Amino acid sequence: MRRFVKKTSYKAGFPPGTLVHIGEKKTETVRISYLDYDYSNIHENVVDSIEECFPLKDTHTVSWINIDGIHRVDIIEKIGKQFDIHPLVLEDILHTNQRPKIEDFGNYMYIVLKMIYSNENNEINSEQISLIMGENFVISFQEIEGDTFEPVRKRIRSEKSRIRKMGPDYLTYALIDSIVDNYFIILEKIEDKLDLIEDEVVSSPTPDVLRNIHSLKWEMTYLRKSVWPLREVINSMTRTESNLIQESTRIYLRDLYDHTIQVIDTVETFRDILSGMLDVYLSSINNKMSEVMKFLTIIATIFIPLTFIAGVYGMNFEYMPELEWKWGYHLILSLMFLTVLTMVVYFKKKKWF
Repeated sequence: MRRFVKKTSYKAGFPPGTLVHIGEKKTETVRISYLDYDYSNIHENVVDSIEECFPLKDTHTVSWINIDGIHRVDIIEKIGKQFDIHPLVLEDILHTNQRPKIEDFGNYMYIVLKMIYSNENNEINSEQISLIMGENFVISFQEIEGDTFEPVRKRIRSEKSRIRKMGPDYLTYALIDSIVDNYFIILEKIEDKLDLIEDEVVSSPTPDVLRNIHSLKWEMTYLRKSVWPLREVINSMTRTESNLIQESTRIYLRDLYDHTIQVIDTVETFRDILSGMLDVYLSSINNKMSEVMKFLTIIATIFIPLTFIAGVYGMNFEYMPELEWKWGYHLILSLMFLTVLTMVVYFKKKKWF
């Protein structure tokens, strides 16, 4: 069974704010990149050290710093010192089993999300995405390189895109929106699996079908665990009075909230369909077993009188007149055949088979 909770026992006893990476190390190297832009200019680069990104804190442009790989505690610690990030936030960034949430610290917001993707075996996996939005910057932390943020980068590179005219709040919206859009792609793949399983449940309910149903139920449970809190996150961003989110961005956040509700409704619908499939599977197995038992019962019922006749004439009594008849053997066989024929006609008339 896959784990919902990562092991944290080795951190027990440490004081709050202790920086320890909890989770799987999904990449060997840490990749640091940034995009610094305004309406007329853009500067994009991949750097060797986090110190090269520090001047972006005090610019008048919008800066997006992206960290791929969060197992390097020293890098996270340096970012915290330079951008005045609370130690508990840094601790949450390194703890990859966080529930999606949002926290407002006045001069910046901290947002945790789950990015869902399918691996080579078409299994659903996730990684934790942490976003820190300040007055003129957004810092994103990812577990692995390669994500759903590439369309956002392409929009930033385009001179005519709306994102170049907006601030870091709109950039944060765009990043969250790309994650939510990817949920729809995952749900489409799950729907295709459901169609295949639905046909197999009715036509050939095998143990493999049952395993596929249970696998999909686990995936839907994991999706639900990731998506439900996201609704609260976006709703909080829409209703917050923080100056970090401009009024022009709130309308896009409300639209994003609607998309999140649609994802949640779809997840709940799929969960209900899977529960129904499990019931259909069990009913199909029971019906199949009933058909087998019905067939065996009919065969046994047909052979009961035949066994009785054979048993009577198999007794070793000395005085049985029929044993001396010339046509006794043929008569008994005819009687057995007539008995079987009569029972078969009767069962057919009753539509028992």
